[in-house]
Amino acid sequence: MRIRGAVLSALGAARPYSESRPVRTRELELDEPGEHELLVRIEAAGVCHSDLSVVSGVRPRPVPMLLGHEAAGIVERIGSGVSDVAVGERVVMSFLPRCEACASCASQGRTPCEPGSVANAEGRLLEGAYRLHDGEHVVHHHLGVSGFADHAVVDRRSVVPVAHDVPAEVAALMGCAVLTGGGAVLNAGQVRSGETVIVVGLGGVGMAALLVALAHDGVRVIGVDANRDKLRLATTLGAHEVFTPEDVVTSGVKADLVVEAVGRAVAFETALNVTAPGGRTVTVGLPAPDDLASVSPLRLVAEGRTIIGSYLGGCVPARDVPIFVDLWRRGRLPVERLVSARIGLDDLNAAFDALADGAALRQVIVFDEPSGDSSGDPHLETSSKGR
Repeated sequence: MRIRGAVLSALGAARPYSESRPVRTRELELDEPGEHELLVRIEAAGVCHSDLSVVSGVRPRPVPMLLGHEAAGIVERIGSGVSDVAVGERVVMSFLPRCEACASCASQGRTPCEPGSVANAEGRLLEGAYRLHDGEHVVHHHLGVSGFADHAVVDRRSVVPVAHDVPAEVAALMGCAVLTGGGAVLNAGQVRSGETVIVVGLGGVGMAALLVALAHDGVRVIGVDANRDKLRLATTLGAHEVFTPEDVVTSGVKADLVVEAVGRAVAFETALNVTAPGGRTVTVGLPAPDDLASVSPLRLVAEGRTIIGSYLGGCVPARDVPIFVDLWRRGRLPVERLVSARIGLDDLNAAFDALADGAALRQVIVFDEPSGDSSGDPHLETSSKGR
């Protein structure tokens, strides 16, 4: 089938992206889903720093690539080997499929799935397929999702079904911002009542961490960001205190749990400096490989502190998405407040500029409803493993 999607053809374009336009909306060919795959009509997709890091070249990926990894949509077709997801269900996309067979999957979310990580690095789906094509040329998948398009073919293990009472925009943000930020608090950081939590960096992921911390009773929550507008929003969401990075270091405030969600060494150092003796510093940001921080091993030993690296918040999506959905239903996790703008596919380059400038929280691409039934035969079998 023909689809419309946002394709990155080269890494490291000059800024502003609104002028260099590294991401172009194009028509592509999308194969039918394989045996363990689904065809999903995308309803909403969030614009995340992980997308920006590919555009900028900080996180090199094979190109051309159809970007987007934080998305939600409606299942339109299923492969013959899929029996636990139905046509018409809404699904949250997860950017790290879990094979459930490797040693890392046995860690219950502590470490990323090994085959899933390899597939993501190579720009293919979990079982090896490339389902996107531009004529005779392969277009790579982004983190097994490629959600910046009106349709996507994904592995069954890249989605989590949710009920239709969860709006598409909320469902989309569950797949990355909430899992990564919220999981850093819930799983990696294991927040406890009576503790103080500081979140350094209040983008989509950091603000999700702040919201999940606030959802716990008896927890004091502090937000840190250089952007005053984000500090004001954190206050309206319930943060007990807010600081700029400079002010929090000089304030003397310390926390039992500190989440760093910026992806820069200087932010990581700030997080270390405001972690209390015996505390945990959880880092979820993805800095450039040569962006190095200074750490005093003596302080770690003398103060009994722990540094925790957390990918996807230590989450197992099938286990944790329902937990976050339940918090949302109970009014404890207002994920919709993270949406700072609704945009179209053709607005992506300007959206990446806003994200790079630190001016955006979560910009969400909203796709139009289909004009008619385009699902065809809902249950397809194909032995194709890509080209």
